[in-house]
Amino acid sequence: MEDVSNDEKDRYIHRDLSWLAFNERVLEEAGEAENPLFERARFLAIFCSNFDEFFMVRVAGLRRLMDAQYNRKDSYGYYPQDVYRQVRDKAKELSEKLYILYEKGLKPGLAEKKIFVRRMGDLNADQQKFVKRFFDSTLYPIITPMAIDQGHPFPVLASKTLAFAVHLLRKDTQRLAVIPVPQSIPRLVKLPSGKDEIEFILIDEIIRDNLKSFFRGYEITGTSLFRLIRDSELLVDEEFSPNLLESIEAEIKKRPRAKVVQLTMEKTCPEPLLDAVMEAADFLKEEVTLIEGEMDLTYLFQLVSQAGTASLLYPAHVSKKAAEGNIFDRIKEEDFILHMPYQSFQPTVDFIRTASVDPDVLAIKMTLYRASEDSEIVAALKMAAKNRKQVTVLVEIKARFDEERNIGWARQLEEAGCYVIYGIAGMKIHSKIALVVRREENRTRRYVHLSTGNYNEKTARVYTDIGYFTANEDFARDISDVFNVISGYSQPARWKRVISSPYDLREYFFEMIDKEIEFQQKYKNGFIFAKMNALEDTKMIDKLYAASREGVKIHLIVRGICVLVPGVPGLSENITVRSIVGRYLEHSRIFLFNNNSEFRVFLSSADWMSRNLDRRIELLFEIHRQELKDQLRFVLDNTWKDNQRSRMLLPQRTYSYRKAEEDKFTAQEFFIEHYA
Repeated sequence: MEDVSNDEKDRYIHRDLSWLAFNERVLEEAGEAENPLFERARFLAIFCSNFDEFFMVRVAGLRRLMDAQYNRKDSYGYYPQDVYRQVRDKAKELSEKLYILYEKGLKPGLAEKKIFVRRMGDLNADQQKFVKRFFDSTLYPIITPMAIDQGHPFPVLASKTLAFAVHLLRKDTQRLAVIPVPQSIPRLVKLPSGKDEIEFILIDEIIRDNLKSFFRGYEITGTSLFRLIRDSELLVDEEFSPNLLESIEAEIKKRPRAKVVQLTMEKTCPEPLLDAVMEAADFLKEEVTLIEGEMDLTYLFQLVSQAGTASLLYPAHVSKKAAEGNIFDRIKEEDFILHMPYQSFQPTVDFIRTASVDPDVLAIKMTLYRASEDSEIVAALKMAAKNRKQVTVLVEIKARFDEERNIGWARQLEEAGCYVIYGIAGMKIHSKIALVVRREENRTRRYVHLSTGNYNEKTARVYTDIGYFTANEDFARDISDVFNVISGYSQPARWKRVISSPYDLREYFFEMIDKEIEFQQKYKNGFIFAKMNALEDTKMIDKLYAASREGVKIHLIVRGICVLVPGVPGLSENITVRSIVGRYLEHSRIFLFNNNSEFRVFLSSADWMSRNLDRRIELLFEIHRQELKDQLRFVLDNTWKDNQRSRMLLPQRTYSYRKAEEDKFTAQEFFIEHYA
C-alpha cells in the first residue's frame, strides 16, 4: 500500500472551493445547448443567486476571520487569507465566464426567438412614449435621490441593492449623490411590441436615461450603476439570550448596516467616481468587480415568467397523484414512501389538512424549517388549532435567509392558538417530522411522516425528496420522544427506529461503516452507496478513506460540496463520486449499506456535514419493509446510471461530464416516465 500524505491539503478539497466548483456546474448547465432556452436562462439566474449567497455567507466569514487577525489553519489545512485569495481569484474567473456565456450564448439565443432586453437607444417612437409615461407616473414619484456630504452620510443600502452613483458639478464644486433602484416594483418592464416580438427594458436603464430630472441646476460629470453585497450572517449569543426570537429580530435589523463583502461597478465608471463609492462603502479598490453588461442577471427569473413561452421550457410535468381515499386508512394499511416531485406532494398536505378537521384527531406535532409563502400546511395547522386540537409546531427561526418569514409564521400560528417553539439555543432543528394523534376504537393511534425535505409545497415541485408515512408504534413512540426532547428538558436515549444528531448520528454511521469493513475482510463484499447534498465532515471522510483502504467499494452521489478526494491510490481508490445537476435539484438523502448482501437502507434529513452532525437536530431512520427498500435501491441504481447530467469528481479535483453518445440515460427524465 502506498504511503499517503497526512497534510490536510492533500487529503481534502477546501469546502469553499468545492462550493464554487458546484456553482460552476450550474453555470455549465446554462451553456448546454441541449437544455431549453428558458431553462438555460434559469440556470444562469440560479448561478447568480447562489453566487450572492456565497459572498453573503462564506466570503463574509473569511473576512471576519481576517479582520480579527485569526491565524490558524482550518480543518482543510488553509489559513483564512490563503482561502480568501483563491476564492477571490476563482470568483473573478466565474464572473467572467458568466458574462461571456450571457453575451455570446444566451442573449443571441433569445434574439433568435425574437425576445429582447432593450436599451433606450433601441426603442421606437411608441415605446419611447410608453417609457416616458412609465417614468413620469411610476418611477419618478417613488425615487429619492440622496446627496452625500457632511450632513448626509452614505445611505444605508441593504444587501443586493442596485443604485446609481452620480458625480455632479456646480460652481466648480463636485458633489456625490446616490439613487437606489426601487425594489418595490419589478425590475423588468414589458414593452409594447409587434406580435412576433417580446421586448423588455430594465427600470435601471430608464432611470439612467432620466437622471437629469433629479438634479436640475447641476451638471452630471459621471455616473455608474453599482451593487453591493453585505455580510448576512446573524451573530447571536444564543446561550445568554433571554428571548431568542427578539434576539434574531434585532440581528436581522442590523443586516443593512453590515460590512460590505462585494462591490460591483460598471467598467465604464470614471476613476474619481469609483474612488468615491469605494471609500464611502469602505471597500478595497483592488477587490471591486468591474463588469461590462447588465448587472445582477437574476432578473432573468422575471424574464422567463413574463415572456410566457412554454415551448422554451422543459415539457410540463404533472406529478402523479396518489390513490384517493382517507389518508389515515392508507397509512394504517401499510407503510409507504413518496418520491417527489415525480409523485405528488399532495398526500403530505392532505395528512395535515385532514387531521385539522377530523373530529377524531386529538393532536398534531410537526417541525417547520422552510415553508412556502402561501403554505397550505401552515393554514391547516391554524385551522387545527381553531378546531381545538392540541397543535405543537417547532418553527426554526434561524433558517438562513428565511428568518423573517419564519418569525411571521410563528406569530401567526401563536395567534391561531398553536403552541410554538422557536428552536433551541445553539442548535438548529433541521429534522422534517410530523406526528398526528388520533382516537380510534377506544384507543389512540399515532401516525408519523418523516422526510428528507421541507414541508414546502413550492420546492416540492422542483426538489427530489423522499417522504415516508407509517403508523408503526415503535416509530410513533420514538417521534413522540423526539418532540419531548425538542420542547422540554428530556434527555434522549438511543431510540428503536430513529437515530439523531448531535447525540449519536455520526457514531451510528461509523458503526455501519466498520461493519462493512468487517464484511469486506471476511467475505469481500463490503459496499456503501450514499446520496446526499454535501459531504464536508472530515471525520466522516477519514472513516470512508479507512474503508476504501480495506477494499470496501463506495459509491457517492453528492450534488454540491464534496471535500473528499476520490480515486487516490492508497487513500481512496475504491471511492467514486458523481454529481447530478439537472432539471430538478437533487435533495434526497439515502444511505445504503450492503450488510453482507442483506442490505440495509436509511433515509435522513442530514448531509455528511459537520453542522448536520454536531450542531443540528437531525434524524436518520431505517426502512424495513422489503418492497420499500427495493424501491429506494432502484432510485439509487438509476440515479447512478445517469450519463447525460452526471459529472464525475476526478482525483485531480475537477469534475468531468459523463456524456454518452449511445445508450443515453438521464435519470430524472427516466423517473418522470417511470412514475407516470
